[in-house]
Amino acid sequence: MRSEMPVKRPANPLALAVLGVLLEQPMHPHAMATAFRERQMDSAFKLTTGSLYDTVRALARDGWIEATDTEQVGGRPMRTVYRHTSDGQRWFTEWLDEIVREPSREYPRFLSAVSYLGVLGKQRAAQALRERAAALQARVSEGEQAYRAAREEHKAPRLFVIEAEYARAMLQAEMQWVLRTAEEIEQGTLEWPEVSPHA
Repeated sequence: MRSEMPVKRPANPLALAVLGVLLEQPMHPHAMATAFRERQMDSAFKLTTGSLYDTVRALARDGWIEATDTEQVGGRPMRTVYRHTSDGQRWFTEWLDEIVREPSREYPRFLSAVSYLGVLGKQRAAQALRERAAALQARVSEGEQAYRAAREEHKAPRLFVIEAEYARAMLQAEMQWVLRTAEEIEQGTLEWPEVSPHA
């Protein structure tokens, strides 16, 4: 008899990444971290040694994954290798299906800041937006390099790196909006309040 989906699902996106990478093969947390950085997945979540090990421990405690082996390379400490439990793999599939199907509300800081753009005044707001656009362009370029490396050097199938395409599309869409808004401010076509604290 299969156990029910856990009432408490992992709260952070790092758990999804851990469960996803373990579909490829059992591995220890150090190998997981290496895989995340090589694929630039660490841009989607906060990746530290502490957060990764905490996430792995929580997933093991709650029955999503289990330790299968330990390995040691040279004089390095022993490393515990993890894999999905049979229930954990099913739970992950169900959870992933739900996330893909059902949009959820996300609360990025930038969205909150844009609500108060008028506080900066026209010139400063336009400058801030253009600086953000330049930073976004740099991220797009870095992502494209990593994507090409994954596809060409590591021969990764497109489906295995499709998240990089999505991330690039989101960055490009944001960059276009930011540049268009900066241009509207500079050209005076964006209605601006008569009185702004720092106009």
